[in-house]
Amino acid sequence: MVDEGAARPKRADARRNKETLLDAAAAVFVASGVDAPVRDIAAKAGVGMGTIYRHFPTRADLVIAVYRHQVEACAEAGPALLESSDSPHAALAQWIDLFVDFLVTKHGLAGAMQSDNAGFETLHAYFLDRLVPVCTQLLDAAVAAGEVRADLAAIQLMRGVGNLCIGADSDDGYDARRLVGILVAGLRLAR
Repeated sequence: MVDEGAARPKRADARRNKETLLDAAAAVFVASGVDAPVRDIAAKAGVGMGTIYRHFPTRADLVIAVYRHQVEACAEAGPALLESSDSPHAALAQWIDLFVDFLVTKHGLAGAMQSDNAGFETLHAYFLDRLVPVCTQLLDAAVAAGEVRADLAAIQLMRGVGNLCIGADSDDGYDARRLVGILVAGLRLAR
């Protein structure tokens, strides 16, 4: 007997459509913050507003989904960059660039998290569980290759990058990416 209530896996086109929607929402959030109008997200994704509300009934649902989507993309990029880059340090630097993009994407998340939505409670632990091991893998590979100093833990590096990104949302002249680049370059060992 087939369980009619069991969740069926989404069709490949439905998954792609949802990912396109999440990518569009992330891009709009980067440009305008998490309070951007849903119509802007719908226009960027090329869908109607009803499609967004069908997938994400509340703004909190959309913000949480974008956050998780961005975390997954950043987590999956680490091993791929390590495999395809010229060196572990280059992979680490490219991954840190993606991490900076992620941090910018979550601009406005703190305010959205003030809501009563229980989904926000687990986001920080999810973020740490998925991204610290990836950063650790990249950092350990760069240390093993003799490219970077060995006296820094991944969580310390991630906190440093996060702290450098804080001023980016309140000052148009603040260049977080440049400062993070200096930090990553400073990890290198002299040769």
